[in-house]
Amino acid sequence: MPELLRAAGLRKTFGAWSTSPVYAVREASLSLSQAEVVVITGPSGSGKTTLLSLLGTLLTPDGGTIVFDGIDLGRASQDERRALRLRRIGFVFQRGLLLGHLTVRQNVALVPRAAGRSRHEAQALANELLGRVGLGARGDEYPQALSAGEAQRVALVRALVMRPRLVLADEPTAHLDRASGLGVMAELRTLATEGGAGVLVVTHDPQLAAGADRALRLEDGVLL
Repeated sequence: MPELLRAAGLRKTFGAWSTSPVYAVREASLSLSQAEVVVITGPSGSGKTTLLSLLGTLLTPDGGTIVFDGIDLGRASQDERRALRLRRIGFVFQRGLLLGHLTVRQNVALVPRAAGRSRHEAQALANELLGRVGLGARGDEYPQALSAGEAQRVALVRALVMRPRLVLADEPTAHLDRASGLGVMAELRTLATEGGAGVLVVTHDPQLAAGADRALRLEDGVLL
């Protein structure tokens, strides 16, 4: 499959002006193809979340390059990076980060609304994907009424509702039991890659790597 993402020599340091800077990511290089699922494992504090944030344009690297879908992110403006996050990159966070004062449908529809879609179109997109993960009848409920696994499925749908080119998932199964976690991973792979998206998943759980196309390991900011 064609290459979707390539990062070379990424570096990120925090506290650079203190006496003890933290080197979160050191010279990390990786590539990701369309419809490929890559898992990145590693212990807490190894730099996994920082690496994902760099690739998703949430952080700016201190060094190195990232080319995503033919775009050199280092040369992109803030507006271009924001547009990429809204329309071409989907994020799945480990606790879902659903808004409790909004219904399930409204949580999912937030992304297409922010991207400029009409309310009717945004809700239609939300309903379609909620139905795909068996939550079509739960759209008018609030996140508090959902189980942990159901809430993470809603978070997954929200990340995928705009049919992104790249999906970045940060510990998406960390707070789920084994069966629910494997179910979320299977749905993530199916829903994302059927449209040709590339998927990067960071996790503490090496067993999740069994369902990936490739597995990498990050230790002390160094990608192995």
